[in-house]
Amino acid sequence: MAGLEIENVRAGYRGREVLAGLSLPPIGQGRITALVGPNGAGKTTLLRALAGLLPASGSARLDGRNLLEAPAAERARKVAFMPQFAPQRLSLTVVEAVIAALRASPVDAPSDERDGQQRAFEALERLNILELALQPFDTLSGGQRQLASLAQALVRGPRLLLLDEPTSALDLRFQQQVIGNVREEALKGAIVIMVLHDLQAAASWADEVMVLSEGRLFAHGRPQDVITAPMLREVYGIDAVVEQTARGGIHIQVG
Repeated sequence: MAGLEIENVRAGYRGREVLAGLSLPPIGQGRITALVGPNGAGKTTLLRALAGLLPASGSARLDGRNLLEAPAAERARKVAFMPQFAPQRLSLTVVEAVIAALRASPVDAPSDERDGQQRAFEALERLNILELALQPFDTLSGGQRQLASLAQALVRGPRLLLLDEPTSALDLRFQQQVIGNVREEALKGAIVIMVLHDLQAAASWADEVMVLSEGRLFAHGRPQDVITAPMLREVYGIDAVVEQTARGGIHIQVG
């Protein structure tokens, strides 16, 4: 089956299990899926496990192939991960960092230096940060690092795009630009999973929302069906009023 199927995934840190046999409904291409839930629910842990940055057991089948058992080179070819916090101490320029991301996959590696530079510049131009190309990565602001990190994820056109809080350090203009680029990747056939803490953003940007709680799936479905007052009370422990807006989004009023 085409898509991503996650079954009985277990992962954690230093002997502490965070994902306790997590199974999710199939995640298809052409859509943006948002992972939401309180701190410690397992959202980032799942992304890191899928990206091969954390040992995990179980099954995460991408187009029928279990990513958790795939060689690193194969996973690098298919999966791109954007962490919430990009490395601050990176002695490369932005364009060099994007080229390095290309070289992480033997299949997608540039044929020569000129090819790599062209593809890297195109990725930066897509995000409207071409002026940062020759700037050292470790001199960037938090928002600029986030955009440069996204360029690293987008440059290979991955089959599975994993984004951990991709807009947390960005102003509204860049948030909309980032989401536009992410949706373009989805429409081209990528499977996109985003971790978001902002539930109103999740309702506006995501086609489907999956709520994690204590390492397990609590609810999934359309944002307006999932982000509800009872869910917020049970999962987040807060009393809130959730109202749908005229444009199909939601407004959350706490207290």
